[in-house]
Amino acid sequence: MISRKPQDKSADFIMFLFSSHVFKLVTTKDYRRHLLKQRGWVIALIMFMSVFEIAFCQNQTPEPESTQVLQLHYQDRYVVMENRFLQLTLSNPEGFVTGIQYNGIDNVLAYYTNKEYDRGYWDVVWNFPGKKAKKTKGTLDRIEATKMEVITQNDEKIELSFTRTWNTSSTTAVPVNIDKRFVMLQNSSGFYSYAIFERLQGWPAVELDNMRLVFKLNKKKFHYMAISDDRQRYMPVPDDRVPPRGQPLAYPEAVQLLDPIEPEFKGEVDDKYEYSMESKDIKVHGWISTNDSVGFWQITPSNEFRSAGPLKQFLGSHVGPTNLAVFHSTHYVGADLIMSFKNGEAWKKVFGPVFIYLNSFPKGVDPLLLWHEAKNQTKIEEEKWPYNFTASDDFPASDQRGSVSGRLLVRDRFISSEDIPANGSYVGLAAPGDVGSWQRECKGYQFWSKADENGSFSINNVRSGRYNLYAFAPGFIGDYHNDTVFDISPGSKISLGDLVYEPPRDGSTLWEIGVPDRSAAEFYIPDPNPSFVNKLYLNHSDKYRQYGLWERYSELYPDEDMVYNVDIDDYSKNWFFMQVTRKQANGGYKGTTWQIRFQFDDKMKNVTGNFKLRIALATSNVAELQVRVNDLSADPPLFRTEQIGRDNTIARHGIHGLYWLYSVNVPAASLHVGNNTIYLTQALATSPFQGLMYDYIRLEYPDSINYITRS
Repeated sequence: MISRKPQDKSADFIMFLFSSHVFKLVTTKDYRRHLLKQRGWVIALIMFMSVFEIAFCQNQTPEPESTQVLQLHYQDRYVVMENRFLQLTLSNPEGFVTGIQYNGIDNVLAYYTNKEYDRGYWDVVWNFPGKKAKKTKGTLDRIEATKMEVITQNDEKIELSFTRTWNTSSTTAVPVNIDKRFVMLQNSSGFYSYAIFERLQGWPAVELDNMRLVFKLNKKKFHYMAISDDRQRYMPVPDDRVPPRGQPLAYPEAVQLLDPIEPEFKGEVDDKYEYSMESKDIKVHGWISTNDSVGFWQITPSNEFRSAGPLKQFLGSHVGPTNLAVFHSTHYVGADLIMSFKNGEAWKKVFGPVFIYLNSFPKGVDPLLLWHEAKNQTKIEEEKWPYNFTASDDFPASDQRGSVSGRLLVRDRFISSEDIPANGSYVGLAAPGDVGSWQRECKGYQFWSKADENGSFSINNVRSGRYNLYAFAPGFIGDYHNDTVFDISPGSKISLGDLVYEPPRDGSTLWEIGVPDRSAAEFYIPDPNPSFVNKLYLNHSDKYRQYGLWERYSELYPDEDMVYNVDIDDYSKNWFFMQVTRKQANGGYKGTTWQIRFQFDDKMKNVTGNFKLRIALATSNVAELQVRVNDLSADPPLFRTEQIGRDNTIARHGIHGLYWLYSVNVPAASLHVGNNTIYLTQALATSPFQGLMYDYIRLEYPDSINYITRS
């Protein structure tokens, strides 16, 4: 056991606030009602005893100094960092986290089932170009370091480095130098970790698919997972996924629980992708041991080091119990996001730090409230970012960073005669590139800010470097791109003033389907097959995360494909949220063709020029979109995309992946007075997971028809 040092005043106040009686008094309605039925002296007595407890603690004789300070121990093949909260054991020199002792639990990790290298570790998935067995899978490397070094050791901080240097004669190891860092502070209930990846000039070409920090927890202890306020639940255990207790479904990650250890999970589908999160929302997630009232959390104060911007989706916590910090992955994007390095290309990037935080409550306090306390700690960590305690020069402090501020306005003369503040838009700095290139950028850092109701934004704590400014605004199609190269240096403060984004628009709107928000969430999402449910998502806003929804399309449209009439239909009820293939009796698959029907009145018969069809896609997976107007047999079609996308969003229960925007000229001569039909065909069909999700579709009048313009 690790002895505890008497609390300082601020810590004592927190102890007072979260002591069993006072915490329940503050946070539990039923408990307050119970006390109100008692005499007032009961409350007074509780408050007095809590204050007395603090005063008593403050006046206790301190324990010997050797038990209070931060300590570093060497034990055979291990090195141990210890403060008054926890003890962290790492293998030496490999740098695997083999043990975490906290609050009476000898090891919160899966020490009795997993080898030492399979409890807490950094890993990378990589391959040499052209040598992959699968399209986006490579070799898993758990990054076994060969040297341990104490970087800093004093009463306030210990920082350890575990390095592995690439041997230039190697043909089997990833050509990257890797430095894994672990930091423990004196008064911190947790530890920090970050890693420095570096390639030197002249090194061979390589592809990196995935980089993570992984923790596998004690499955006898941690059963409750929390990843957001409305996405938390008791979870099955890994044994439930193994036949005969579990039955794999259409792909290995999805398993139906036939005979789980806990009967409450019987019949449910478990799939780690049901718990994926957007980068902008991955701030804290983890697990609770309800019997011990202990929480294990990964806190990420910044997403500057993650790939592909704020909407990129990553895995977090899932059955194991597993806790992940994923810094780079190809999930929900595909091969476009493989980090490819050319022969001789140099590169360096710091991933993290992230904070591994452990918390606890006294017995009698609802342990699920540990989630709220972890959220409070997340705010504290965000305020401390960028951290000032890291020893590496590769992680700059706040005074070595810069900022960019301004205001983003949207100019659309067919909606308003005045510029519109881009309220809620995301504005970011990423490597110089093209329109929308940020969603495929992964080698550098990205910095994003959400604009306020006036369109004002401030991007702070930006690392030195060269960037373009990018943005996207809810309610408007397309991307803003400022191709000016902003050279950020330490202390620089760049004020851009008003910036104006003019989204693609040729004429006023004849009709529109959906909401331009880069997601298909507003469309009709069916209930799942009752035989394949995740109970968390029953009556939940994220019902698209249920398994097997691609099969519901053929059930809802058994004979004919979807027909949507813009004059009478409601896209939230009549537009299926994904255009998928249709399974055939012979076991094969067939492409689908959707119809959009609309009418022209007599005043349109003399219109000339081109109408403009805007099609924004929220995701695509090995699909080809073909557009035809009033003639389904037209060959070639009016427009086709060729094959696009490998997002795999359909199988992975997503609602968006890479964003695509297409503008199609529709000659006025191809339309006529009366009924008209636009045919949207998804032509490729070898799998149930091929298809599209639309974000938004709009047909615009030719620009010459100005009388329809709204002011």
